[in-house]
Amino acid sequence: MGRYGLVCLLLAALAWGQADSNAARPQLATRPPDAASQAPAGAKPSDADQPDISKISPTTPVITIDGLCDNPPADKTNAADCKTVITREQFETILNAIQQPNMPARAKRQFATRYASVLVMAQQAHEMGLDKGPGFEEQMNLMRLQVLSREVNRSVQEKASQISDKDVEDFYNGHKADFEEADLYRIVIPKNQQPPASKTKLSDAEEKKLTEQGQEAMKALADKLHTRAVAGEDFTKLQEEAFQAAGVKTKAPSVTMNDMRRNSLPPNVASVMDLKEGEVSQVFSDATGFTIYKVKKKETEPLDKVKEEIRGNLRAQRVQDAMQNIEHSATTSLDDSYFGPAGGAPPPGISPARSMPPTRPN
Repeated sequence: MGRYGLVCLLLAALAWGQADSNAARPQLATRPPDAASQAPAGAKPSDADQPDISKISPTTPVITIDGLCDNPPADKTNAADCKTVITREQFETILNAIQQPNMPARAKRQFATRYASVLVMAQQAHEMGLDKGPGFEEQMNLMRLQVLSREVNRSVQEKASQISDKDVEDFYNGHKADFEEADLYRIVIPKNQQPPASKTKLSDAEEKKLTEQGQEAMKALADKLHTRAVAGEDFTKLQEEAFQAAGVKTKAPSVTMNDMRRNSLPPNVASVMDLKEGEVSQVFSDATGFTIYKVKKKETEPLDKVKEEIRGNLRAQRVQDAMQNIEHSATTSLDDSYFGPAGGAPPPGISPARSMPPTRPN
């Protein structure tokens, strides 16, 4: 293990933070991204910041470090022959190794400067004998394990991205209900009535009874409003009456909910998506109160509109499944008497491959 072994260790430490922050972690899409919103303002570099490198051959030196060589001469008069030259091809091989092949020009210059500094430090460490001994060897071994772990992650994600048009079409045809969208009306009826102001302090029993009476009144109101909603009365008017009856002083919320999908509704009211246009739901209840829905418009989004969303869903699910299969292929047991109870922060220096959070299309 020579000077370049130490370079690998230092370079990995140099680039690890950047590589880690840019590790591909697919997100489950809920809508195809708006291309115009993806690039932050001012992110496009000017032509002056992006040199034309098309005419630079692979063998052209792009970094030259005078005074750095494997066997520096003792006689300083011959120091001109001691230099390290890195060609474009060699430098871009390094960028590929840290998975940054498209690094912007400004960042590339900064990285090249830091890389040259690392080479000089590695040479000094070699001359000091710091690249020898069990401590160094173990650090290199840990770094190798971490690189292998990340390579597995990268390979899994590359394979998961191989999604054909037929895969997308099959998923769409098998999950059309997931891509139904509806414009809804909704009435929100609070569970509790605001008690009237009282100059006399009530006992706990009296307060409890008053609360129960108010809840019963609001439940009865919800049933009456439901009957009127089915009869075709305006939802905005019914919503205002619900808040007035509850004694709520704030403005009643809008009754309109547009572009709603089954998985964007609370699970207990997802059955609203089974209704036809013009139909009114049952009265739903939860800890906060009651809700009534009416379907204004309902349609299934076409395949072309949701194609990229499906690709994102499939890719995320494949990555999750593959990583879980790998993680479940072995079982680890730790001695609590030595390590203490489970929990706490992960140990420094180890960053295991990360799997996707458990997310599946409904």
